[in-house]
Amino acid sequence: MSLIVWFVLAYILGSIPFGLVIAKSMCGLDPRLDGSKNTGATNVARLCGTKYGVATLVLDVLKGLLPVAFASAWIDSDMALSMVALAAILGHVFSCFMHFKGGKAVATTVGAFLALATWPTIIAAILCLLMVWLTGHVSMGSLTLALALPVCMLLSGNIGYLPMALVVMVILFWRHKDNIKRLARGEENPWIKKD
Repeated sequence: MSLIVWFVLAYILGSIPFGLVIAKSMCGLDPRLDGSKNTGATNVARLCGTKYGVATLVLDVLKGLLPVAFASAWIDSDMALSMVALAAILGHVFSCFMHFKGGKAVATTVGAFLALATWPTIIAAILCLLMVWLTGHVSMGSLTLALALPVCMLLSGNIGYLPMALVVMVILFWRHKDNIKRLARGEENPWIKKD
């Protein structure tokens, strides 16, 4: 299969708004209209409950992981696989099923990079979770992940995926620009209440 076909398939899979589907079907809510007004796992968990947030998280991870994992059986190029991963992430951010609007793509990014470089991504994800635990803010964890991925790719010798990690870092910071402003003002809602 050609790279273009994989790119299109990854984009379409990445575009599926699992958070929207789960929230509407299971609790009759549109997550785009309440809470933080996005379809991500954190907002779905806040609005509908933890189990639905976890389901959204798992599905969003899989829509990044699966196209890259399958493509890797056909493609033997770091750059080409990076493009497939990017397509899934862009699908989440600019969903063709939501008028080219979407979420912040953190979970989909984790899934895509798990398929590209598993252990460095696991380390970056652990740092992300540690930051959430320390600060109580999921957004801080997400930004930590964005910074950690390029560093982990570099230190682990996965230089071929470093350009992709840098591009994704920019995307994640851009998608979290409002969170960054709220963090700076001390107005960001915590996921975990800290004493």
